[in-house]
Amino acid sequence: MRFRFIEDRRSNYPVTLMCAVLGVSPAGYYAWRARPESPRAAANRVLVDDIKRVHRDTHGRYGSPRVYAELRAQGRGASRGRIERLMRRHGIKAIMARPRRVRTTDSRHGFPIAPNLLERNFIATAPNQIWLADITYVETDQGWLYLATIMDLYSRKIVGWAMADHLRAELPMAALAMAIATQRPAAGLIHHSDRGVQYASAEYRKMMQSAGLRASMSRKADCYDNAPMESFFHTLKTELVHHQQYATREEATRDIFAYIEGFYNRKRRHSAIGYISPIEMELNAA
Repeated sequence: MRFRFIEDRRSNYPVTLMCAVLGVSPAGYYAWRARPESPRAAANRVLVDDIKRVHRDTHGRYGSPRVYAELRAQGRGASRGRIERLMRRHGIKAIMARPRRVRTTDSRHGFPIAPNLLERNFIATAPNQIWLADITYVETDQGWLYLATIMDLYSRKIVGWAMADHLRAELPMAALAMAIATQRPAAGLIHHSDRGVQYASAEYRKMMQSAGLRASMSRKADCYDNAPMESFFHTLKTELVHHQQYATREEATRDIFAYIEGFYNRKRRHSAIGYISPIEMELNAA
């Protein structure tokens, strides 16, 4: 194991220094290196190359569970534990980012509050039964960019989204209009959101009623009542936003559009739906 450690880092540190630190002789290391590679070591070397390829292709967004799911889908039969051990040994890990919070919900208004129809029962048996809606923020050098999204609970697909430099009701209404136009839901679909003034406004409620949607709202200041959407925002920021410094809102808009439509909906393996992509989940139901 110590010789393997030295071998993996010989391009970064002098061999003699690593041998001295680890308490082994350089002669012993070179003798180990001259031995024929075992079948297991050769297989691990090829597997590590495959792991690095998946990690690179997903821009470092996948940890061991999703790397395992991706390689399994490609026909690789390695176990999850083996992939996890190799990733840990070679320092391959998913990118992380520290959370930041900005308040986007203003529930201090006189509009009607809809009952909580979900009560944290985040289960849907088919597409377009339950939609979750929320708003988040992205920092740019020009100021905040706000993102409104609609998620289909069954597939976890982002079926509607819109971005703007304001938090007026027009922002989530644009996301809702996109979701209705692309999904064409039947009457009775549950639309769940927080109690923010945007979702409680007369304009937004009228738009939902025209489409036959049933309004549902979280309890006051309870993010867990909309946990799947909060999870999406955390994923978006951990995998993309918090690793960027956007000069303009337009730059951030392009990046987020590419993430949602080019990666998250079409390719990203989602743990809540068996490590397949949201669009694959939707197509399986169809």
